[in-house]
Amino acid sequence: MVRRIDVSGASGIRLAAWEFADPPKTGPGRGGAGAAGAGGGERTPGVLLLHGLMGRASHWASTARWLAERHRAVALDQRGHGQSAKPPETEYTRGAYVEDAEAALEELGLAPAVLIGHAMGALTAWQLAARRPDLVRGLVICDMRASALGAASQREWEEWFKSWPVPFATLADVRKWFGEDDPWVERTNTSRGEFYAEVMAEYEDGWRPVFEPEQMLKSREAWVYDAHWEELAQVRCPTLVVRGLDGELGRAESQEMVRVLPDGRYAEVVDAGHLVHYDQPEAWRAAVEPFLDEVLR
Repeated sequence: MVRRIDVSGASGIRLAAWEFADPPKTGPGRGGAGAAGAGGGERTPGVLLLHGLMGRASHWASTARWLAERHRAVALDQRGHGQSAKPPETEYTRGAYVEDAEAALEELGLAPAVLIGHAMGALTAWQLAARRPDLVRGLVICDMRASALGAASQREWEEWFKSWPVPFATLADVRKWFGEDDPWVERTNTSRGEFYAEVMAEYEDGWRPVFEPEQMLKSREAWVYDAHWEELAQVRCPTLVVRGLDGELGRAESQEMVRVLPDGRYAEVVDAGHLVHYDQPEAWRAAVEPFLDEVLR
């Protein structure tokens, strides 16, 4: 069962959170701090899942389902994404994203929780862990760099968005373009096609993304020009850095991230690119689950 819970983020923006489990049987309100496990008395450990840029909470569905067997698993549609609000006047700063995640943890009664973040969501997770260590007991960073990417990277993304042949006539066209025809694809990648099909909606003229590309560029602009090593060094909780062998986070940088972290661990998933949890879901689980067992036991 998946149920939607609305959360008020920074400046009151409406955010959609998705809980992948039966509603808690005990506890006040919407199943907050008093949520109990199957035994009735013990509080179920909370896990908050944060997707990357252009992603949505449903991208975590397979991960959340196995997490929900033992933990309280909630995935958040971040501002400008999924079914959360996308007002044009909204700020897409790092601070706003971090405050949204902070509000979700507190309103849903998940803290102290483990945060699992992919790409931009991983950066949000470690910035929150540095800012509010009382809310975070563990952290999983999936394929996110701590180094500055620079202006050239942002220009590449601007040109990439312009290259999208929108609207797409069918979802099959979406899957084919992002899985095969996109110039950024080195070889056929069906999981990438599925990933982008998940963020499309049907309009009168065809299929278009559920997000505004301009808002995505604003969100990205908030981090690409800066390095984030200092904040990483401030994360005190146990942290697992996971990279796909063919992902965007290189081995040398990922291992330096582990060294900088006060309590860092490392995991590598072979035959996976940037979308580690989509490319190799079983190997992703095998990398993450032992860490969660240690942190949440």
